[in-house]
Amino acid sequence: MDWKFLQGLLSGVNKYSTAFGRIWLSVVFVFRVMVFVVAAERVWSDDQGQFDCNTRQPGCTNLCYDYFFPISHIRLWALQLIFVTCPSFMVVLHVAYREERERKYQAKHGENSRLYDNTGQKHGGLWWTYLISLFIKTTFEILFLYFLHYIYDSFKLPRKVQCDISPCPNLVDCYIARPTEKTVFTYFMVGASVVCVVLNVCEIFYLIASRVVNLKHQGSTHTSSRRIHPGMNCGGCKSSLTS
Repeated sequence: MDWKFLQGLLSGVNKYSTAFGRIWLSVVFVFRVMVFVVAAERVWSDDQGQFDCNTRQPGCTNLCYDYFFPISHIRLWALQLIFVTCPSFMVVLHVAYREERERKYQAKHGENSRLYDNTGQKHGGLWWTYLISLFIKTTFEILFLYFLHYIYDSFKLPRKVQCDISPCPNLVDCYIARPTEKTVFTYFMVGASVVCVVLNVCEIFYLIASRVVNLKHQGSTHTSSRRIHPGMNCGGCKSSLTS
């Protein structure tokens, strides 16, 4: 998979993100994508080839491997990275939609007219799009962590597993290649995923708190602008309210 292409697409999200979003993007590429590409893929590259069982029964080793590893850690992490980064494109697409509307508006009313003060500013629908993308990313992160723990019953890989699936002649001992190294990488990837979840939750609270503060500020400004001075006559009241 071409991770550089994904990085190039997500780099456009960076300029529309908050501080928490920029940290999240750095964690994803430095501690997840780079570790995945540089080291993790090599650790699991010989996973099935060095899965050794103490039997020569044809098909037994393959079936035991498929039973204990129904989906590879590498493929699961690749799917996780794709699913948790794709919601960010919702923001890019929404900004592109705003820019297109701005272009059509200026073509109709003149170049000096503006429909948006800033097409990338998180107000109105873009604020909701950004918030929904955060909820989707957080949900995917938690679901993949649950699936990983559910499929393997733990984040720690055992040194030996026992299998009695047909056509194995009896209870067969099977040995996983480099279980300690794989356990270390598993805990590292899980820890990076948990950090991303925390950053997403912090960004959600930050966005909501900022929105509440802005709404209160706008409400107080609107109220003060409509407040009438006690000495103002009725004609002054009308001119004040319609200005």
